[in-house]
Amino acid sequence: MLELQNLYFQVPSDTGATKEIIHDLSLTFDDHTFIAITGPNGGGKSTLAKLIMGIEKPTSGKILFNGQDITDLSITERANLGISFAFQQPVRFKGIKVKDLIALAAGKDVKNPNTCDYLSKVGLCARDYINRDIDASLSGGELKRIEIASIIARNTPLSVFDEPEAGIDLWSFNNLIKVFEEMHEGSDNSLIIISHQERILNIADEIVVVADGTVKARGRKDDILPELLKGTEGCRFYQ
Repeated sequence: MLELQNLYFQVPSDTGATKEIIHDLSLTFDDHTFIAITGPNGGGKSTLAKLIMGIEKPTSGKILFNGQDITDLSITERANLGISFAFQQPVRFKGIKVKDLIALAAGKDVKNPNTCDYLSKVGLCARDYINRDIDASLSGGELKRIEIASIIARNTPLSVFDEPEAGIDLWSFNNLIKVFEEMHEGSDNSLIIISHQERILNIADEIVVVADGTVKARGRKDDILPELLKGTEGCRFYQ
């Protein structure tokens, strides 16, 4: 279980004052749940994901994972506890091959057939990618899919995805939906996905709406999605 207790996050503004990105935000995520977090651009969604992973530290408040206070733990310590994170813009690793990244993610020596399986799940032909370097020769979409394959290989209790659809072509996006469904249905792990995409929101157990740095709504898709489809101007959650 993940608990966010009264989180605040502030950064310096151009004027020298502080700008509040996250304001008194509290959420609880149960085990084996698929939560989609959505909301307007600049509302604090990606910052919230980074706070969960430890990329950013809250100004105040607490983050608990399975009852343990992880607020001051590093990214590595949180990863070792079983939290995975997929960036909106994946990181390039010069000098590391795709097969090596998958092995590192899995935490063991992964045989080629298994590596191929992870890559095929995200729509990549293994023989074309397994020995590729994770560098500038790969497109943003290719990097994104390789990153998601590494998250599948890690198989942690909690995986956080920051806008996984970014840079993904339509065919790959359709495949991605199936990947998330399989990740959720095939294990007891939990998913938190930051997304604007209706198809991702539609397969989640619950939708959380974050705007102005706080939770505006939370509920089942049948209760939340119709209001979201009214758009930024018409949705009462954004008012």
